[in-house]
Amino acid sequence: MLVRNVRRHPLRRAEYGCGAHRQLHARRCAGRAARSWHSEELRRLVHRRCAAKLAAGLQHLVRAARRRPVTELPSFRRRLGLLIGFMIGLAVVLQARINGALGGRLDDGVAAATISFGGGLVLLCVALAFSRRFRSGLAAVRSALTAGTLRPWHCIGGLSGAFFIACQGITITTIGVALFTVATIGGQVASSLWVDRVGIGPGGPGAVTRNRVVGAVLALAAVVCASAGEFDAGVAALVFAILPAVAGLGIAWQQAVNGKVGAVGGPFVAAWLNFAVGTVALVVVLCGVFLVRGLPSALPDELWLYTGGALGVAFIAAGALVVRWIGVLLLGLAAVAGQVIGAVALDAFFPTGRSLTVPVLLGCALAVIAVAIAATPNHPS
Repeated sequence: MLVRNVRRHPLRRAEYGCGAHRQLHARRCAGRAARSWHSEELRRLVHRRCAAKLAAGLQHLVRAARRRPVTELPSFRRRLGLLIGFMIGLAVVLQARINGALGGRLDDGVAAATISFGGGLVLLCVALAFSRRFRSGLAAVRSALTAGTLRPWHCIGGLSGAFFIACQGITITTIGVALFTVATIGGQVASSLWVDRVGIGPGGPGAVTRNRVVGAVLALAAVVCASAGEFDAGVAALVFAILPAVAGLGIAWQQAVNGKVGAVGGPFVAAWLNFAVGTVALVVVLCGVFLVRGLPSALPDELWLYTGGALGVAFIAAGALVVRWIGVLLLGLAAVAGQVIGAVALDAFFPTGRSLTVPVLLGCALAVIAVAIAATPNHPS
């Protein structure tokens, strides 16, 4: 460019021919080059500093989001989580009615639970065979176990489900459905408060607020009110209520660890592990039952009796997802409300001998109020 300009303009050619002018021109060119180099370096330095500040800000936001308690989650996500938790309760009631009917046909509740768990495991294994994302999630869980991010006890939540199903067959005939439900909900509510406070679930520690404690007490009162008049167990048989209470403690822990696994590999991977572990445990229990009572009767022909496993896959996967949003306690309370209202709806449209009474309807109202109070954030107590 310099030579071309010199050739086109004679005056510049004359200047260029002078030694002094040549030196001056060289200094000017060097100055412009130096300024250009410094400007480029300054621009790069500014870009690096801005990028570092942006990365530090993003890391601060991530750490703040991880430390943020469950009560400060966005209201839309909390409401959606409560709605899904309520639907989980409805699915639990429907599954219990289906498994109860299957157990009545087989005259063996443990066999019905094993069929339900096994059916859900078969569905999830088919999905595992055809879904690359499913397999990637399972590989991520395996890597997390190797790295120590997940502990082995995070993957055995299905034992709690198997123990709960086994307690149904062991204790309900002795203490009745009402006392079994109250003992289970009492253990679940107490354990949910502790699990949220310690931070076993994926959402981290949650503050034990006054509203959460009041909501937990009201939820237990709702179940007691809805079951009024059905406590027909003797005093000696109340000792068996310890088993469903322990099962309720395990349900809250199961929801927490399933959510932990779901945060790494996805909700369906958590459901697959849950069904695999639960099925193995139930098969072991069923072998013991077979040794004592013998084989059950012939399998029924109605296909709807075998849909309990599909419902279990749906609500366990949904619970593993939602527990990250609302915590173990709110998920349990929303599910309790769904169970109470779903049981009333099933008794109204598909009666099984139980009539709707004023205490039952009052229990439904208390369950909804309990969830509304517990979902309202306030200061930790």
